[in-house]
Amino acid sequence: MSQRPKIYYTEAQIGLMWDRWQRGESLHQIARSFDRHHSSVRRILSETGGIRPAVRHRSMQVLTLAEREEISRALMVGQSIRAVAMRMKRAPSTISREIRRNGGKDRYQASHADQQAWDRARRPKECKLVRHRVLARLVAAKLQQQWAPEQIAGWLKRTYPGNEARQVSHETIYRSLFIQARGALKKELLEHLRHTRAMRRSRHHTQKTADHAQITDAISIRERPAEVEDRAVPGHWEGDLLFGGRNSQIATLVERHSRFVMLVPVNSQDSQTVTDQLIKHARKLPQELYRTLTWDRGSEMAQHQRFTLATDIKVYFCDPYNPWQRGSNENTNGLLRQYFPKGMDLSGITQAQLNAVARRLNGRPRKTLNFETPAERFHQFVASTG
Repeated sequence: MSQRPKIYYTEAQIGLMWDRWQRGESLHQIARSFDRHHSSVRRILSETGGIRPAVRHRSMQVLTLAEREEISRALMVGQSIRAVAMRMKRAPSTISREIRRNGGKDRYQASHADQQAWDRARRPKECKLVRHRVLARLVAAKLQQQWAPEQIAGWLKRTYPGNEARQVSHETIYRSLFIQARGALKKELLEHLRHTRAMRRSRHHTQKTADHAQITDAISIRERPAEVEDRAVPGHWEGDLLFGGRNSQIATLVERHSRFVMLVPVNSQDSQTVTDQLIKHARKLPQELYRTLTWDRGSEMAQHQRFTLATDIKVYFCDPYNPWQRGSNENTNGLLRQYFPKGMDLSGITQAQLNAVARRLNGRPRKTLNFETPAERFHQFVASTG
């Protein structure tokens, strides 16, 4: 079977690839539009770890192609370097260096000189994490604790205000991880990110396909008090089940005001078992710390009325097929996949192990909390109610 000829993509085609990649399309979808195998697209995008390179542009101070053509014409008619420089309003040394680095007076060609200048300008700038190794070690230590790059950047800014040598953007951290040519952070640190892909992907909307049952006497999320919606008052929670392999699951609870996480082992997803476990867990908290619970429309909460009678906690339900209405919980479930990958058997996970994972999440600074941690924000409220 004959091989298909190697394809060379134009700048416009490569730009279109990046546009579609940033919209979240898969390699297969992008490749299909070019009638190529996905590996040919991956070859282009993986060169920079799935991160779109910045658009190159020339400095206003460098010689333009038109100026180089004027130099070439002047050399052909024997004009002096000083005369050329005066007419172009450039320093004679600029013209002299330009001619010398591109073959001399007898071999100077404008188009070749212009391309050479463009190629030389491609030299990569040294990454900040290469220049500041103490900063790089701080970043690596936090990555090993499963902190996200944005959390690290925010924590550094808060911890070292005014010290530029101890601050770095989350984008620089991502680029240092995904573009290994920068030589700043070891590739092994990628495994500590929430998603351990070899290339950075754009964010996706949730694709959850849970069993949305008809819940009897369900109270719609639209009837929640305004104080729940604006997160101004603590004590309002979002919950869901995180599923693992072999029909195993755990219950995840997130407090909306502080993003504080609690995890509950659940032996079965039937409503009786889930409700019993949630009632038991709710009784560990004072009433002012647990006022409402918002849940997806999964059948595991069919006995929500029994839960409310036992705890005096009202349960509200998302609209069908709208799990994003519990955004804090959905985000937390994504973070938990770093500790409990899809397909992992969760049936043997103990409460102590769940508490350890919850402490990890609650100890991470959050951008939405001005880079305080959920634990700090939650315990402030606990202290004020004590």
